[in-house]
Amino acid sequence: MDRLTRRLEVADRALATLEELAAEPFSPLLRDASIQRFEYTFEAVWKAAQAVLQQHFGVELASPKPVVRACFENGLLTEEEARQALAMVDHRNLTAHTYDEALAEAIFAALPGYRVLLRRWLQRLAQAGAPSRS
Repeated sequence: MDRLTRRLEVADRALATLEELAAEPFSPLLRDASIQRFEYTFEAVWKAAQAVLQQHFGVELASPKPVVRACFENGLLTEEEARQALAMVDHRNLTAHTYDEALAEAIFAALPGYRVLLRRWLQRLAQAGAPSRS
């Protein structure tokens, strides 16, 4: 299995773990688990995007924000999606370095929109990364 295929599969599996929590009743434990799953899902999706950009667009980038911008520039995200993805990067960075109850509530409230964006982004990455059929 090549690196790109592996990255896409890992991202898809990670996102599925985040999506499965959406139907659960709220509790502080659910909130914290959702945030943790958001963290690793975001990591997997941006790294899949990094691989797609490198392999199919010849763009090599090493961090999430430039990857998001390049995805916008290459038609993998709309302008609005790119803005939301950049906000997602900021939330991801905050969750990784600090814990604050109000921040946890704000990030948890943003997760439904983030799940939708991550799924849409991953679908476009998979389409862009699919081998062309001649």
